Amino acid sequence: MSAKPEFAHADPTRQLLRHTLATLAYRAGKALRGAPASFATYSTSVQPKTPAQILAHMGDLFDWALTLAKGPQQWHDSAPLTWEKEVDRFFNALKKFDDYLASNDALENSPDKLFQGPIADALTHTGQLAMLRRMAGAPMKGENYHRAEIVAGWVGFDQSPPKREF
Repeated sequence: MSAKPEFAHADPTRQLLRHTLATLAYRAGKALRGAPASFATYSTSVQPKTPAQILAHMGDLFDWALTLAKGPQQWHDSAPLTWEKEVDRFFNALKKFDDYLASNDALENSPDKLFQGPIADALTHTGQLAMLRRMAGAPMKGENYHRAEIVAGWVGFDQSPPKREF
C-alpha cells in the first residue's frame, strides 16, 4: 500500500471533489476486491451489462472527466479488458483525474458539472457492482463508512482496512 497523500488543495471545492474521488476509490475497491473470477462476466436478465462492462464504462467516465477538466471534452466507449486489467485501468484513470484536480491548472468545466456528470455516475455504478456481487453469490461485508480512513489523494486499489465491518 502506498503512503497516504498529505496535500490539501487551497480551493475547498476542488478538495471536496478530491475527497469524493477518494471515497469512490475506497468503495469501488471494496466492491472489486475478492470478487471471484466468474464475477466479471456475471449477467442477469434484468441487468444486461456485465460487471466487466460496467467497470470499463467507469474507466471511460474518468478518461472523460479528465478531458472535461482540461478541455476539450472527448468520449470513448471502451471494450472491456480482462478483469485485472480493467481494475487497473479504472484506478489509473481515477488517479490521473485526481492528480489534475490536485494541480493548480484551470478547470474548463465547473466543479458542479464534474461532480454531477462523471463522478455521480461512477458512484451509481459502484453501487451496481456491490449489488451484483450479492446477486452473483459473492457478497461483500457491510461497513460503517463514516469510520473508514478515507483521505483525498488516496485513490488507488489498495486502501486502508475497514474499521468496522458487519
